[in-house]
Amino acid sequence: MPVKLKYGSNPRRTAQPGTFGYRLLRGFRIARRGCTGLGVVVFGVLYFHYQHVVNDRLASGPIFASVSQIYAAPKEVRDGQKLTAASIAADLRHAGYNSNPQLGTFQLNGDSIFIKPGPQSYHTTDGATINTAGGDVQSITAENGAALSAYELEPQLITALSEDKSRVKRRLVTYNQIPPRMVEAVTSIEDRGFFQHGGISYLRIAKCAVEDVLARRMSCGGSTLTQQLARGFFLSPEKHIIRKLKEVFITFQLEARFNKQQIFEMYANEINLGQRGSYAINGFGEASQTYFGKNLSQLDTAECALLAGMIQSPSRLNPYRHPERAMARRNLVLDTMVETDAITASEATHAKAEPLRLTPPNIDASEAPYFVDLVHDQLVQRIGDQDLARQNLRIYTSLDPDLQRAASEAVEIGMKNVDEMVRKQQRTPKGQQPKPITYPQVSLVAINPHTGQILALVGGRNYGVSQLNHAVAKRPTGSIFKPFVYAAAYNSSLNGMSLGDSGVFTALTQPNDVATTFTYDNGRQTYNPGNSKDEYHGNVTAIY
Repeated sequence: MPVKLKYGSNPRRTAQPGTFGYRLLRGFRIARRGCTGLGVVVFGVLYFHYQHVVNDRLASGPIFASVSQIYAAPKEVRDGQKLTAASIAADLRHAGYNSNPQLGTFQLNGDSIFIKPGPQSYHTTDGATINTAGGDVQSITAENGAALSAYELEPQLITALSEDKSRVKRRLVTYNQIPPRMVEAVTSIEDRGFFQHGGISYLRIAKCAVEDVLARRMSCGGSTLTQQLARGFFLSPEKHIIRKLKEVFITFQLEARFNKQQIFEMYANEINLGQRGSYAINGFGEASQTYFGKNLSQLDTAECALLAGMIQSPSRLNPYRHPERAMARRNLVLDTMVETDAITASEATHAKAEPLRLTPPNIDASEAPYFVDLVHDQLVQRIGDQDLARQNLRIYTSLDPDLQRAASEAVEIGMKNVDEMVRKQQRTPKGQQPKPITYPQVSLVAINPHTGQILALVGGRNYGVSQLNHAVAKRPTGSIFKPFVYAAAYNSSLNGMSLGDSGVFTALTQPNDVATTFTYDNGRQTYNPGNSKDEYHGNVTAIY
């Protein structure tokens, strides 16, 4: 008997028109379409709103505040001077020669160096060859063959200041000036898919959302480099859901306007990498000089990894204050570079063995901050805040970098001795509560007596603690002024001049130490100087 087989499941049941199920299903579909439409509208409104936000920010002026570059006086090389060709090359390299051919180039051949300034040099483009031997300059020959008695090198850049509302130091660099190792170090630790994604890593955001929910606080960093840039340019650093949404929409705008190289260049100039005195250090260019005393192009793999590692927390990972933390983070960056095939395992091992070769942290010696503030104040007086903020200036000063370092070191050593003397004088007897010690301040100025130019200036014992410039602060001199008065008296005597009835002034001359009133301004005003504790001793010797 034939059997008929029917394959398949039961026919799909659908709600019949007019039934409750039909009406419920239809309402759900309408609601879904409505939500989708509303979402599209809201997305479009927010997208175009933040398009205007970005437009306004970019139209208001340059992306970065103008940077004023302050230079030291050009160093003069003289015939017979104690210098080597290698040390001259080091000065030129530090000034930017060879890394920036527009500024200038040099060729070092043993004890001889050929220098060729570029079109952007402080000097003319006339080159010269300097020959040295045994640590002395033997001869200086101009490019045309003429013998020279002296030749000026390119002025050293002291610092670069951003003219915005905050105190920021920044040395702008282009993407082509950033070493590939720096790019690889940053992307390996901060955003491995930077050159592939469209600005948002949805997988990272989802992962961080889960971690934040479990931790019950917003602590996970799921932002891409573009998101970090959006936050730094347009938003506050606080973590909350509304700010995150704003960050996403601004990120879309940045990715639509700029290519990846331009975005990384902006990021490399904007990222904060710590504090130097009262100034924030922004960008890899400034950080390279701050921590290593080098141009960015001269950093090796370990140094690039250190800066990349500091991005996470510049204060907590400051290599001066927390070298162990900074080194551990650097080594983690090197491991991530191995994982992304940026370097080999052997290269990472070699880089991990490298110590932290940091430049000395004495900012007074390397950057003359009190001097820079003095220059800045004079510029504001002459040009004005608003005009200064709109100009990229190259400011050439009279500062002698070698003399500035010597001045800073002299102050540092001298104040250690003074502080020890103060501590000895204020020893607390047993059983008594020690009183807080107020240590004295200091300033030092070195001036060219022929021109009046300032060659070196230290305005205090610690610029990071206090930016008050004691070298120019209007404060009463007190007894500090006595040596100048007595020097004038002695000098007059040496020149054959007598001081009234006292005759020639010597150490044994006896001025009368009594309370005295002086009149000035044609007798309209009086001045009553007083001794300490109002003690007067009558006739005493000058030496006393």
